Amino acid sequence: MKALRLESFLPYRLSVLANQVSTQLAAVYAERFDLTIPEWRVMAVLGEVSDVSADFVCDKTRMDRVTISRAVARLLDKRYILRRFRAEDRRRSSLTLSAGGRRVYQQIVPLARRYEDALSAGLSLEDRANLDHLLSLLQTRAGALGEETGWAG
Repeated sequence: MKALRLESFLPYRLSVLANQVSTQLAAVYAERFDLTIPEWRVMAVLGEVSDVSADFVCDKTRMDRVTISRAVARLLDKRYILRRFRAEDRRRSSLTLSAGGRRVYQQIVPLARRYEDALSAGLSLEDRANLDHLLSLLQTRAGALGEETGWAG
C-alpha cells in the first residue's frame, strides 16, 4: 500500500485551508464583536434568511446540533438574535436577527468582503470563476458520495 501524502491529499488540503481562512477571519470579528466562529456562522445565515429553525442553520453551515445550540444560546444571551416559538408546535422555534444583531451583522459583512477580496486578489476573474465552479462540483460530489456510500454528507 502506498503511503498517504497529506500535502497532496485533497480532503486534507481543503480542511487546512478552511481552518486557516476561518481562523484569520474570526480574529477580526472575535476581537471587535466578541463572536466565535459558530456564532458568526449563525448570524451569517440569519443575515441571509430569517425565521428559520436551528436545524436549518445546522444544514446550511454543516455544523453539528450541539455547536449550533451553544452558539444560539450565547447569541440569545447577547441579544443578537430572537427566538420565536411556533404557535402550531411550541417545541419548534424560529430564529431571526434582533435589531442589535442586524447592526453587528452590517458591520461585519464589509470586513468579511474585504478579507475575501484580499484572499482572492491574486486570482484572475477566470480563476475565480473556475474556482467557484470547481468548489460547486466538489460540494455536489461530496453530497452524492454521502448518499451513495453512507459516508457522512
